[in-house]
Amino acid sequence: MGWAVGYDDNWKRDIGYGVPAYCDHPGCGAEINRGLAYVCCNELPYGGENGCGLYFCNQHRGFKCKKAHRKLQPTPDHPEWIDHKLTDESWQEWRDANPEEVAALLANT
Repeated sequence: MGWAVGYDDNWKRDIGYGVPAYCDHPGCGAEINRGLAYVCCNELPYGGENGCGLYFCNQHRGFKCKKAHRKLQPTPDHPEWIDHKLTDESWQEWRDANPEEVAALLANT
C-alpha cells in the first residue's frame, strides 16, 4: 500500500506524499507535501502516539509534540492540489460524488 493520497478524518483533509501542501506552522508558508517525511514527530499519519497529525517543514518539525500542536489549525490546501482535484480526470468520480465540496473549493479559488 502506498501513501501517495489518503484522507485524515481528524483534520478533514487529504494527506500523502502526493499532496502538495504548506507547512502547518503559523505564518511559515514553506512548500512541502503531506507525506510521512513531514508529519509531526515523524509519527504515523493522524498523529500516532506522540504527534498531532499536522505537517511541518524541516525547520518546524524538529521537536517532540506530545500533542502540543492541538491548538494549531491546519493550513488551507495548496492551490496546486485544489486545481488537481478540480481538473484531473482521476478525480472525476470524487467530484461527481461530492458536489458540495467541489463548490467550496471553487469558491476559494
